[in-house]
Amino acid sequence: MPSSHSAIVTGLATLIGKYQGVDTPIFAVSLILAAVVMYDACGIRRAAGKQATLLNKIIETPGLTGVQVSEKLVEVLGHTPVQVFVGALIGIIVGIIA
Repeated sequence: MPSSHSAIVTGLATLIGKYQGVDTPIFAVSLILAAVVMYDACGIRRAAGKQATLLNKIIETPGLTGVQVSEKLVEVLGHTPVQVFVGALIGIIVGIIA
C-alpha cells in the first residue's frame, strides 16, 4: 500500500507551488515538511518496526528472559522506500490535477 502520509504532504506542496509559486517561503516550508514526513515514514518508523520484530523474537525464546509480556510489540511500522515513492507520486499527480 502506498504511503498516504507521503501522498498528502506532496500533494500539499504541489498545490502550494501551483497556486502560490515555487519561489515563496510557504512552498519551501511545505517541501521541508514533506521531506521530514517521508523520511520518518521510510526511515525511523521502519527501523522501529524491525526492532520490535527482534524484541518479540527475544521475548519468545524459551529460557532467554524471565520477562512476562501481556502483548507483543507492533511490528508493522513505517513503509518501504517504494511505498513512500508511490505515495509521493500519487500526491504530485493529484496536486497537478486539482
